Amino acid sequence: MKVIGIDPGLSGAIAVIEGNKVLNILDMPVMSEGKKNKKQLNSAQLVNILKQNVSNDEEVAVIVEQVNAMPGQGVTSMFNFGQTFGAIKGICAALNLPIFFVRPSKWKKHFGLINSSKDASRTKTIEMYPLLSSQLSKKKDVNKSDAILIAKFYIETRFKV
Repeated sequence: MKVIGIDPGLSGAIAVIEGNKVLNILDMPVMSEGKKNKKQLNSAQLVNILKQNVSNDEEVAVIVEQVNAMPGQGVTSMFNFGQTFGAIKGICAALNLPIFFVRPSKWKKHFGLINSSKDASRTKTIEMYPLLSSQLSKKKDVNKSDAILIAKFYIETRFKV
């Protein structure tokens, strides 16, 4: 079974895992919008990424981190975040990909990351997948690590009740 983990948001990431092997890690595709060059999701590119990583005859699950509005975030940034989250849901529905949601507290608890620094997930991922250390070497790669751990959480817990 192929599992696609998605850390939503414009600085998020997508990870494709099959078994215990990470097949692909990508930044969320974005493009500039308007005069101020604000970023927005490149939906067409996200569709292409999902299509390239899934074939019709294989079992697939898309796992998306389910996030809510956060205190202190501006109205505009939360609107943009919600817009990206909704687009991801719509794209998965249009491609007939089963989508599941996991709260950050659930997957972080599973990996012992509650009350740890944001960068701890990158460290945890490199411990689990040492060969990915060069692809996760920058602080900004924490979103890629999160996407990997979101997918890995599903793989490790999907049959446990």
